[in-house]
Amino acid sequence: MFKLSKKVEYGLIAVKHMAMTGEKTPCSAKEISETYKIPYDLLSKILQKLKKENILTSMQGTRGGYTLSQKPEKLSLATIFNAIEGESYILDCGNHTDPESCSIYDTCILSSPLKKIQRQINSYFNTTKLSEIV
Repeated sequence: MFKLSKKVEYGLIAVKHMAMTGEKTPCSAKEISETYKIPYDLLSKILQKLKKENILTSMQGTRGGYTLSQKPEKLSLATIFNAIEGESYILDCGNHTDPESCSIYDTCILSSPLKKIQRQINSYFNTTKLSEIV
């Protein structure tokens, strides 16, 4: 059924770790990778995406690393997920409104009820903050 990708899972682990560590203490990709047995190269790419989307701030140097750019109470899970993977849908047609984009548009019996569920999922992740899972 609905499943988060490994990238999103690893990103969520990393930001939760940062939230638990404290907003002023930088966490390195190496530290997080070793602590949670996450592949370093993949984690580094995820952290760069999160930095690019202003979810993380990075600091250079021997005591450098990443910190959250926002307080965990302000950061929604959807913001984290979307920064890593972009928006995702439970149906391929989830973000399409054009009938030409789907070969069974006229006869599909799943689109309408599953789009309703998709809106509920989106609402949940948009309103659930990182602080609720720390």
